[in-house]
Parts: sequence; C-alpha cells; structure tokens
Amino acid sequence: MSSILLKCIQHRFSSLQHATIAFQSRTLATNIPRIADAYVDNVVIGAGVVGLAIGEKLTRARPHETTFVVDKNKCIGEETSSRNSEVIHAGLYYPEDSLKTRLCIQGNRMLYDLFSHLDSPDVIPHKRIGKWIVAKDESQRRYLQGLHEKANRLGIETYFMDRPEEIRREEPLIEAVSVLVSPSTGILDSHHFMAFLEQQIEQQGGDVVLSSSVRSIQPMNDGDGYLLELSTDHHSNTSWVGSKRVFNAAGLHADKLSNMLIKDAYRLHYARGHYYTYQSRLKVSHLIYPCPERHLAGLGTHLTLDLAGRVKFGPDVEYIDRNDDYRLSDDPHKKDIFADAIQSYLPSLDKEKLQVDYSGIR
Repeated sequence: MSSILLKCIQHRFSSLQHATIAFQSRTLATNIPRIADAYVDNVVIGAGVVGLAIGEKLTRARPHETTFVVDKNKCIGEETSSRNSEVIHAGLYYPEDSLKTRLCIQGNRMLYDLFSHLDSPDVIPHKRIGKWIVAKDESQRRYLQGLHEKANRLGIETYFMDRPEEIRREEPLIEAVSVLVSPSTGILDSHHFMAFLEQQIEQQGGDVVLSSSVRSIQPMNDGDGYLLELSTDHHSNTSWVGSKRVFNAAGLHADKLSNMLIKDAYRLHYARGHYYTYQSRLKVSHLIYPCPERHLAGLGTHLTLDLAGRVKFGPDVEYIDRNDDYRLSDDPHKKDIFADAIQSYLPSLDKEKLQVDYSGIR
C-alpha cells in the first residue's frame, strides 16, 4: 500500500513518535468494508484559499491534532482561487442579514489585520487601492444612495464624489455623474497569500498533500468520524484513511463530495466569466465598477488593476454545464459586448486593444 497521503501520515507520526496511535488496528462497523490504513484528526478537502485557511486555523488552534489538507491537483489553488479578480471586497452588495455579507466584512478586516502583523509587506503583496462604483444617470445615483445607507448600517466606510471637476481630477478617463467610493476595497497577490497559508500549515505541524483525489466518503457507524478512499497516480493507487473530522472545501466539486454522504442532495450551477487585458497603459488608479446588474447576476464588467498596475476587465456571466470548461472565446461579438459595457464609464477605450486573457468559474 502506497500513496502520497499515507506516506505523509507515516512520516508525520514517525517524527512525532505517535505511530502506535496512528496505525492502531481497529475494526470498524460491520457495514464499513475494511480497516483504514491510517487514522488522523482532521482532513480538509481542497487546497484553494478556503481549504488552506481552514487548515491554517486548525493547525494553529489545535496544535496537538493531526491535520491534512488534500487536493486532487498538482499545485495549490489551481482552480477558482487563481482565476478571479484578486479583489479584497468590503461587503457592500449582498443582503444585509446574509452570511455572505457578514463573512465578507469580517474577512476584509481580518486580512488587513494579518497584513499589519507580517514581517514584510512582500510576504503577501497587497494594496488598499479603493473602489469606485460609478453612476451614469440619476436612477443609478439613487441606487448608490441606497448602497451608501446600507454601508453605514453595516459599519462599512463609503463616501460620495459628486462634483464633475473632482471626479476628473482623481480619474480623468472616467465618465460618471456620481461616484460611491469604498476606500477599504483592495487588491492582493492570491498566489502569495496561498503560499503563505501553506507555509503556516506546515510550520504549525500540518501537511498539504497534492495529487490525491477523494473517491468516496463513508461515515463510521460508531460515530467516530469518516472513512475516506483516496487515490493517486491516476486512480491506480488507493489508500483508506479514517478521520475524526472532514472539512469540505472542494469549491466547484463540493456538491459531489457532499453527495457521497447524502445522495443527490446538492447540485451546483456554474457560471464562467471571461477576463480581458488591455494592450496599453491606462492612467487609472482605482478599481472601477459600474452599478451592479439586476438581481446581482454579476457586478458588471469592471476594471481592476494588479499590483504591477496592469489593467484587466471582467468578468462577464455565461452559464455552463461543466465545472472544468475554461475555454476562451475570442468571438468578436463578445468583445463588442465587453467594449460597450466598459465604454459606458471609460469612453476612450480602444476596443482593438482588448485581448482575451483567462476565464474563471463560479
């Protein structure tokens, strides 16, 4: 029996001199088909930013427990965590009493607190750049007023810029009748952030195990955790691991994992978004967002900056059937739609300088 995860468990317990605990021979409930090859305390499934953050917290808060973060890919964060706008949102858009709003506000503050305690800003490059939400007419200005009032109730700082000369002075290329400014919105390098979390997990006694797919999960009838079937080497090598706790952080695959325990209970629906780069420098210093689309189907085709000052636009919304369909389309009609949306607030945009760059799925 050999697998990457099993070898990591064996190495970890050998170094901690707990092998007898990890590999005790324990007979499981009668309907569990076999004995586990190893037992651990915590398995986190998914090594994107959510799974890595869970793993970091577990290893920090429970240092005497064994924690493993597993992922089917060869590298951490290969999917949603590396295919996004890399924006630190303030928590403005969603219903006030929603979990999404509460976690966004809390996460924003926790990130900036983390940054302030790092030895160097280079550990996780970031910038509190601020976001402009732009209104092009009075009806959108009224929408922004409602957003501003909600932000005040939630304790999120926002303020208005309504004078045309002030808007032009700050952002000469942007056309708007009014701007709602979110100064706590920022950007970060998501890859450095994930690498930091991975390093913390390992320094705190945990492990991140890649190229390991979860093929099945079964509860143990004695109520003492779960039995996971994991495979490596293109499913040719299988191990069985018992874990007291399992955390589902599998992102676009989370429904399939949950359905291993509760058949057909969940089904995710996927939306692909395309991002375009701009083949020229633009003198823009804030993130620029149009008013959100109706029913929050998306936040509009916004302008974001990376830490090098490069501009990208997107994402759009295209509903798809598969969670791995990252195909790019250089369809001229799609580019026209992108250009029209962007020119509503950046009229000087040259459509010919837009180039499709990457896509993400949410």
